[in-house]
Amino acid sequence: MKKKIKVMTVFGTRPEAIKMAPVILELARHEEIEPVITVTAQHREMLDQVLNLFSIKPDHDLNIMAAGQTLFDITDKAMRGLDEVLTEEHPDMVLVHGDTTTTFAGALAAYYHETAVGHVEAGLRTNNKYSPFPEEMNRKLTGALADLHFAPTQVSHENLIRENVPEKNIFVTGNTVIDALHKTVCDNYKFADKMLQNIDYIDKRVILVTTHRRENLGEPMRHVYKAMKQIVSEYQDVEIIFPVHKNPKVREVVNEELGGLRGVHLIDPLDYEPFANLMHRSYLIMTDSGGIQEEAPSLGKPVLVLRDTTERPEAVAAGTVKLIGTEKDRVYNEVKYLLDDKTEYMRMASTCNPYGDGHAAKRIVDAVLYYYGFRNTLPECFSLDS
Repeated sequence: MKKKIKVMTVFGTRPEAIKMAPVILELARHEEIEPVITVTAQHREMLDQVLNLFSIKPDHDLNIMAAGQTLFDITDKAMRGLDEVLTEEHPDMVLVHGDTTTTFAGALAAYYHETAVGHVEAGLRTNNKYSPFPEEMNRKLTGALADLHFAPTQVSHENLIRENVPEKNIFVTGNTVIDALHKTVCDNYKFADKMLQNIDYIDKRVILVTTHRRENLGEPMRHVYKAMKQIVSEYQDVEIIFPVHKNPKVREVVNEELGGLRGVHLIDPLDYEPFANLMHRSYLIMTDSGGIQEEAPSLGKPVLVLRDTTERPEAVAAGTVKLIGTEKDRVYNEVKYLLDDKTEYMRMASTCNPYGDGHAAKRIVDAVLYYYGFRNTLPECFSLDS
């Protein structure tokens, strides 16, 4: 009988935790695998919310978060902490996710220890190394170090092929965020927040807004908020719910432009569970987030992306997501179009989600087992026809 393989997951932010949680739960189901969970806590409070929701207890917590931390700080502390953990654990494979600084540090640390790397959510590209920053290069550099590439879609697979990644090392799995969403959203969910409880989600059209990207700080965000102000003044049935990022540079502009306005609810960032259920009850979503572009199509919600580029073109091609940038008049006109044109709204809302079917984590773990000889057949690939 073959000995167990030790698979270490490494992550540090809330989005990573959400998307890695289904993988961690699936790893624990297999007797051939000894799972080890390591978090950097690049985000602390937001990370802990997700760990608690999915009942995940890390084996190693580097707790690197500090006020005012820079990309240099995160990289340095994550690398040093992971060096110690890898020296202690000697895993057979390290699984990292996506495009954070923790992801790149995890892949690089594993490489320095001559440990195999599996990259979950591999192959997303904008081909602009500064947009999104630093995520685009974190993802590409991680891809250069990875041994197994878990591409969420066929487009991501093709990106990797163009970069000369061997076909046999790429597995199209769907996105694990859809797995997590299926475990989290329910029609009878009750919000703990009184304001969210009291919103009329039937007779009001709720627009959910999030902004946080570094490239949008300052004037680009201000332009977006001015457009939102114009919308809420013209549409009495529109309510805007805006969980405001804790970055002081975001909060300052938000409060200047939207503070105290009728129909605008500025709230603190939400835990994943209430946020996912708020997406479910919203009419449409405006965001510069990458993950929301994947989640919202599963819920039938049109998404207006406040960016000029995206590493997730599948939903744009499918028609459920539209890139609109941050210029004030463009933002205003695109929101107004969806509020006024029911046919266009329904076209975007009813588009099939190209990102997953809720079985991505199983495909990833099956691929790891195949790689180490515990399975004789390749795992099935995710496709819109499967």
